[in-house]
Amino acid sequence: MTGIGTDPRRVLHPAGPGVLDLGGGGSAPRVAVIGAGIAGLAAATGLAERGVTVEILEREDHLGGRVGGWTERLGDGTTVGMNRGFHAFFRQYYNLRKLLSRSDPGLERLRPLADYPLVDAQGRRDSFRHLPRTPPWNALTFALRSPTFRLRDLARIDPRAAAPLAAVSIPEIYTALDHLDADAFLRAVRFPEAARHLAFEVFSRSFFALPHRMSAAELAAMFHIYFLGSSEGLIFDVAEDNFDTALWTPLREHLTAASMPGAVTVRTGVRCTDIQRRTAGLRVRDDTGAALDVDAVVLATDIGGLRDIVGASPTLGDPAWRAAIAGLGTAPAFLVHRLWLDRPVAADRPAFLATGGLAPLDNVSVLERYERGAADWARRHRGSVVELHAYALDSDDDPRARLTDRLHRLYPETAQAGVLGEVTLRRQDCPRFAPGDFALRPGIRTPDPDLVLAGDGIRVDLPVALMERAATTGWAAANALLARWGAAGHALHTVPTHGRSRLLRSLATRKA
Repeated sequence: MTGIGTDPRRVLHPAGPGVLDLGGGGSAPRVAVIGAGIAGLAAATGLAERGVTVEILEREDHLGGRVGGWTERLGDGTTVGMNRGFHAFFRQYYNLRKLLSRSDPGLERLRPLADYPLVDAQGRRDSFRHLPRTPPWNALTFALRSPTFRLRDLARIDPRAAAPLAAVSIPEIYTALDHLDADAFLRAVRFPEAARHLAFEVFSRSFFALPHRMSAAELAAMFHIYFLGSSEGLIFDVAEDNFDTALWTPLREHLTAASMPGAVTVRTGVRCTDIQRRTAGLRVRDDTGAALDVDAVVLATDIGGLRDIVGASPTLGDPAWRAAIAGLGTAPAFLVHRLWLDRPVAADRPAFLATGGLAPLDNVSVLERYERGAADWARRHRGSVVELHAYALDSDDDPRARLTDRLHRLYPETAQAGVLGEVTLRRQDCPRFAPGDFALRPGIRTPDPDLVLAGDGIRVDLPVALMERAATTGWAAANALLARWGAAGHALHTVPTHGRSRLLRSLATRKA
C-alpha cells in the first residue's frame, strides 16, 4: 500500500510551533471529546500525542461514527459484520490517511479498488480504469471516453459559465457559486444532459442530495478535489474488512496504549446531554448522571447531536452562534439494504457500481470482492453479500422492493437467489450542503475559547470533503486548543487551494 500522498503539488499547511509534550512539566490539560467518529478520533489523537489527557464519550457502542462497524446476527444464528455502507478512501484524503496510519503505518489494511464504473438507465457505462492521473488530462480523457459526452458537446459548453470548474479557488468559490444549485449551474454551463445525470449526479449523491438541492459551490469544489486539483483524485482504496476490525479497533488500542504521551479513556454507549460553563473550564454531563470537569471540549457529533447538546447548554456561546447551530439542516434520508444471498453474483460484477437514472437505486456493492469477513461468508455458503443504497429519499415510503427489482434487472443472476439474511438501515444524520448553507455553517472555533467543533458539517476553508473534511476539522480542532496551551500543532496536507493548471485558469477567465 502506498503512503500518505505522492502528488508533488499537494499543499502543506504547517503546524504551529510549541512544546511537544504538555504533560512533561506537571499537570496536563484535560479535554473531553464528544463523539468518536473520524473527526473526534482525529482530535483525540492530535491532543493525546501532545500529552493532553483525553476523555472520549461516544453514544454508540462502537467507534467510527458514520464509518463505524459492528456485528449483526442473521436468522440462522450466524454472526456477520455490518456497517452503513461503502466508503472510498481516496489517495488525496491525506489527513484521514495520516490518522489511520497511526495504527497501520503502511496503510496495509486498505486495498486498492481497480474500478468503480457508472451505469445509467440506458445501459451507458463510464469507467475510471486506465485514466491518466495528471490533470487536466484525467478529466478530459474521462469526458471524451464517456458514451454520454461527444466532441460536439465541447463546442456547446459556455466557457464563461464553466470557468469556476477550471479556476476553483477555496474558499472564494463559495462567494461566487453558493447561491446557486448544482443543477441550475450545469444547465447554465450547457453541460450535456446525459453526462450531467451520470457523472455529476454522483457528486451530489455523495452528499445524499439531489442536484437541485446541492450547492453549486460544493459541486465545483468536488470537481476540483477529485479531478482537476489532484493527480491522486481518481484512485481510491477500500477497507479490507469491516470497519471495526480493519480501522477502529486497532486505532483504539493505539490511543489507549501506555506509550501514548497523553492518557486516553474511551467510553462508548454514553450520550452527552449538556455542557455547562464553570469558573474555569467546562462541565460535561451525560445520560448516566455523571459529570466530567475538563479544561476544554471538542464537540465532534453529527448535526443532530450538536443541535441537541448546544440547545441544552444555555451557558455556551452567544445568541448569534447558538441560533446558527439551531438552524443547521441535515440532508435527506438514505437507506442501506444488505442481502446475504445463497448463490454468487457473476464473476465479472464489479465490487462497486454507481448508477444514474435508476431511482431509487444509487449503487450496488458486492462485498466479498473486497471485505474479508464477507468473502469468508460467501465462500462458506457459496453465495454473495450484496448491498443496495438509496440516497436522498424524499418520503417515508419503503424502497426495498424497488431496489431489489433494480438489482435483478442489472444482475439477472440474482433474481433466482434465495435471501439467507438481510439488514436494512435508514438514517437521516448527514450534514446538508444546500445553496446558501456555507455562510451559515459554524467554524471550528466558537465564541467560547474552551469549546471547539469538528465534523464533516463544520466549516474549514480548505479543499476537503466528506471523510477528509471530518479528519481535517478534527486535527484542526486539536491544533486550536494546543495553540492556546503553547503546544505544537499537527501539519495538514490538502490538494491545491486553487486550480493547478495556469492554462485552464487562463482559458476559463479570458474575456468572451
